[in-house]
Amino acid sequence: MNNMSGEIKELERAIEEIIHIAKGLGLDFYPMRFEICPAEIIYTFGAYGMPARYTHWSFGKAYHKLKMQYDFNLSRIYEMVINSNPCYAFLLEGNSLIQNKLVVAHVLAHCDFFKNNAWFRNTNRDMLESMSIAAQRFRSYELRYGRERVEQFLDAVMAIQQHINPHHSIKEPGPKKRDCCSERRQTPYDDLWDLDKPKGCSCGSGCHKKTRRFPEKPERDLMLFMMKHAKDLEEWQRDIISVLRDEMLYFWPQMQTKIINEGWASYWHVRIMRELDLDEWEAVEFAKMHAGVIQPSTKSINPYYLGIKIFEDIEKRWDNPSEEERQKYNRKGGEGREKIFEVRSIDNDVSFIRNYLTKELVEELDLYLFRRVGHDYKITDKDWETVRDGLIKNLTNCGVPYIVVENGDYGKRGELYLKHCYEGLELDVVHLEKTLPHVYLIWGRPVHLETKIDEKPVLFSYDGEKITKKFI
Repeated sequence: MNNMSGEIKELERAIEEIIHIAKGLGLDFYPMRFEICPAEIIYTFGAYGMPARYTHWSFGKAYHKLKMQYDFNLSRIYEMVINSNPCYAFLLEGNSLIQNKLVVAHVLAHCDFFKNNAWFRNTNRDMLESMSIAAQRFRSYELRYGRERVEQFLDAVMAIQQHINPHHSIKEPGPKKRDCCSERRQTPYDDLWDLDKPKGCSCGSGCHKKTRRFPEKPERDLMLFMMKHAKDLEEWQRDIISVLRDEMLYFWPQMQTKIINEGWASYWHVRIMRELDLDEWEAVEFAKMHAGVIQPSTKSINPYYLGIKIFEDIEKRWDNPSEEERQKYNRKGGEGREKIFEVRSIDNDVSFIRNYLTKELVEELDLYLFRRVGHDYKITDKDWETVRDGLIKNLTNCGVPYIVVENGDYGKRGELYLKHCYEGLELDVVHLEKTLPHVYLIWGRPVHLETKIDEKPVLFSYDGEKITKKFI
């Protein structure tokens, strides 16, 4: 017990020192709260995405997968940090002191990113409390309407939860209603016009309202559209859609800044650790751990590795610009640190890759595009611009297919017509056919989805019983 107390006091001293160093280097973060948690708790948080959230079978499935990888020493979650104010960080019980020092330095940079990056500006910093309150409501729905029914509806909403418009506020006012009658000035004698007006028209000029599209323009926020306009939903069901949409709005900035955020945190944990007075053993342990974090992969992008390399390259190029860069961009040199803070403030993964992944970096990091052929992988392209554009394509809209509501009253029968904004990447047909019944459950009427297969337009439809497909 005394030994544990001594280790905690030593960690507390280290945290104070690291915070002091981080602030001295220019990082700006919310007040920090650190907690040490056993593996079961950390991996529960990792599976649920937050310390408090509604229950669902998919979270349990994710937990067992993560925990199994930890038990077999295949992977390890050293920490979890929450985008909140104050910022909460949970450290894995059993971490060595040097591991916790690196983790704390890494976490502080994440918090700096959460606080200062433009894409996080509108996130709910009290989401921990909001999720906890929503979880209690969901439990009350299970008691009132039955766990199976609530879980079935959760399954349906979670199937489409990524189809939101992260820039669309639910409080945004709708278009002002106008009709032919609004153009006429009201007078005390307006009732005389009622003698010959057609049914459904409030004026007496014999006009007829023009049929309008519903929605008036394609609607990207499928979650919001269905929450507002699905006619058969009960209030508890609309509440579930609203909660899951709010949660996705909270997680979306993290999804669209994975590379730049992890690169920023890795960049700073190295610089902060260099400022600490480490003994020989700690320096070796830190080097091993850092090497493991940024180790590149041959079959996927390591966001820690790619992110830190781009930040280091930006700093180097703005500190020591070439003669061409001095003349073309008016760079004076010595502006590297200022530039990376600017990038941290305004960019997401797409703009980060587009603007700062250079030909030299692609060649240095040996980046390439590949595809799977049988059980093997074949490199398809190493041209730097093609590689860059391929990365951007996979990151656009967080890798989620761009689907819009074209018509909420298709065929004048209240059916839902969706359209996939095809840009060269086909939808997974198996996933599509499993998702349409979920959309039907929410909408309550037949649903249709237009997409392309082999460059040919095709319409998938589900009427509550079977899925049909026809080329159009």
